Parts: sequence; structure tokens; C-alpha cells
Amino acid sequence: MGKQLSRVSVAIVGCGTVGGAVALRLTRDQSLLQERTGLSIQLKYIVDMDFRRAESLGLPSSLFERDLGKVLADPEVSIVVELVGGTTVAKEIILRSLNAGKHVVTANKALLAHAAPELLKAARMNRVTLSFEASCGGGIPIIRALYDGLIANRIDALYGIVNGTCNYILTRMTQEGISYTEALKEAQRAGLAEADPTLDVSGMDTAHKLTIMASLAFGQRFSLEAIPVEGIDTLKTLDIQYGNELGYVVKLLAVASRLNGGVCLRVRPAFISRQHPLAWVSGPFNAISVYGHATGHTMYYGRGAGGSPTSSAVVADIVDAALGVHRAFFHSLRLWPDRSPRAKQVSPDELVSRFYLRFMVTDTVGVLAKIASVLGKNNISIASVLQKEIPEDLATPSIAPVVIITHRAKEKNLRKALEKIRTLDVVQEEPVCIHILDEHEENL
Repeated sequence: MGKQLSRVSVAIVGCGTVGGAVALRLTRDQSLLQERTGLSIQLKYIVDMDFRRAESLGLPSSLFERDLGKVLADPEVSIVVELVGGTTVAKEIILRSLNAGKHVVTANKALLAHAAPELLKAARMNRVTLSFEASCGGGIPIIRALYDGLIANRIDALYGIVNGTCNYILTRMTQEGISYTEALKEAQRAGLAEADPTLDVSGMDTAHKLTIMASLAFGQRFSLEAIPVEGIDTLKTLDIQYGNELGYVVKLLAVASRLNGGVCLRVRPAFISRQHPLAWVSGPFNAISVYGHATGHTMYYGRGAGGSPTSSAVVADIVDAALGVHRAFFHSLRLWPDRSPRAKQVSPDELVSRFYLRFMVTDTVGVLAKIASVLGKNNISIASVLQKEIPEDLATPSIAPVVIITHRAKEKNLRKALEKIRTLDVVQEEPVCIHILDEHEENL
């Protein structure tokens, strides 16, 4: 008679897209997980108020439970998977589960970005763990890479395309020349954008993920509220086309890099060279580039959202919690409130980079000289100028676009220059400024 396998019982709270996919993984792939772990990982409960989705997936009704209290009181349940989303009810579920002595797995990046220290403290006090691989990058194992695979490295910089909705929209605008509004409608029809896409297109979803990744990469706690965030909803097809002519592709980037003894975090659209690995990340895919002092550049690529990819990361966390391998990492984290002061979060003002600038100006003699004079007075030199022909259908007085690529300059100087340029009588519209990402210097 063979040795009886240890049984681990799991409860999933929330059976939406990801919750349903996790439930299917645990029920359909049970023998695979058993073969790989030596454990019998059993889904015992699906907790929700509406089971129509669970029923549509063919999940047995014997798993359905509306009373979370009953689940938390069950001594057989050792792992609770929170997949409700949001920051209010989900926080209550996680705290109740931790206080009941259950390990918790979550994909909730918004909650972690706002309340990770409090949740980590509760887990530590109850001698259990909180796992969150699925919170950043869907099926990409970036959390493990940062805390485990790159543990021997001092991380110098991190660049990420971590919102599939935005990347899909920008890809369509780039490849097809369509407007932001048209690309957004396409994304919504394809099920890649919410009816209200604000969280994605504003850049806040990306900021949530950056807060989590940067905290692990740099071993410090960062404030979400202190991150400058720009979205993609004001980008024009015109600028994407001009950037393409100059050899650039636009991406919404989450960036964390060392600067002046601290770390600078920012989320914004940026032009990157078509030769850069991130330029090739298209559609709903995600990618994160990490620069360590020992490894140099490493890159992590894959599907960043969706039920199936995200369920892979959730189940991996369930397995780690079941095997106990996550405990050592969890209790060595430097993100506890009593172990890690807030990081020195540096403003981007001192960042030095190149910039793409577009001005819609009156088509008269001396316009470029006026703009160049203001830039020069603020220590910004011009690398190249692109002047396009005036479209025939433009009304009089004629307005012409002037595109300038600057040499490397401080961000605060550029901001000061733009404040002055806005007041010039020859400038007819709000200037457009898009950062240009230069290749990170590897110090090996």
C-alpha cells in the first residue's frame, strides 16, 4: 500500500474571470500538481454571492459556499485565495483570513499598493504568509525573479510594460494609424478593456504594479501617492507617426531607477528605439526589463492579464504555500514597517534624458528661432528638427507642426522652458512633450 499523500485544502473567494480559471486549474490539473508536489491539493470551497459563472464552468455545486465565516472556521482549510478585487471588501477578507491563521494568496495589486505594510504585519503576527505573484504581470513570474532569482544583485533600474490594455491600444495606434478613441473601442470589443477604462488608460493600474515591483527590487517601501503618473488618453496619432519616422515606438512605461542616493519612480508614455527589446512587445503582452549589477540586463515577457495566465501565477503561490517554501522568503522580507523605513523617493526633476517636443505654430519667419532661444536659455540644446509640410486643408492663418528632438537635458529645465514657450504668440496649441528612453548603462 502506497504512502498516503498529505492533503491541503484551499478556498477561493471570488469566482470571476481569474477565480474561475484558478478553480479549473485546481480541479482539472489535480493529478499534475500531485505528481509535481507530492501533495494532494484540494479545492474545498468557492465563496461568492453569485455562482452563475462557476456553474457555467461546470464546477460542482458541492464547492459553493456563501458564508466566509464557515470557511475560515474550517480547520482543514489552510489556504485562502482572495480574488474579489477592489480595496475595501478584499482587505476585510484578507485580514479575516490571516487572523484566522490561513495563508493568503492574492492577485490584488491595488490593495497591495495601498496597504501592503498593514497586511504583511497581520500575516507576520499570525505566523502565516501572504503571496502575490499574480499581482504584477499576470503569468510572468516577475515577483519570484525579484526576490529569488536576482537576490545576488543590487537592482539599478526596472522598466516595465505592465498594462495589456494600454499596450494593445498603443500597438493599434502605431500599426494602423488609428486614433486613441478608435483603438480603445477595438480593445473593448475584444474584451481587453473595461467599459470604464480609466484605471488602465490613466496609468494608475501601472502605478500599482510599479509600487509592488519597486518595493521588492529595492527592498524598501514606496508611496504610491508620490509617483508621478501620466496615462495614454491624451496621446495623438500624429505624434506616434512622427516618432515612427524618427525610429521610435511609444510605450506606457513603469520605471524605477536609482537617482541621487534615492530611487525615482514614474509612470508615463515614452518613446523607445525600435531596436530596444521592449519595442517589440505588442498587443496585450507585458514585459519587464531589470538591470542588476551582476546580471546586467534580464527581461521577462508573457501574457500580462487574462484568466489562464494569471491563474498560473496564483496556483504557483498556492503550491509554494502548501509546500512551505514561501515561508522563508516571506519572513525575510525587508518590507515590514518595523524593518524598513520609507525609501528616499526622488522627484524626476533631476532626471536627465532626451525629449520629443511638438509645437503647433503660426507659419511665419523666425518661429523656430524664438523656440530655440527659450530652450537655449534653459540649457536645452536641439539635436534635430522635423518640420512637416502644411496640410492643404488647414485654415488661414496657416499652422505648421514643428518637431524637436533635444539632447539630454534635466527634466526641471525642460518644464521651465515649456512654461515660457506656452506664452509665445506664435504657439497656437498646448506643446506636446514625450520622454525618450535611452538604453540603460550597464555597470558590470
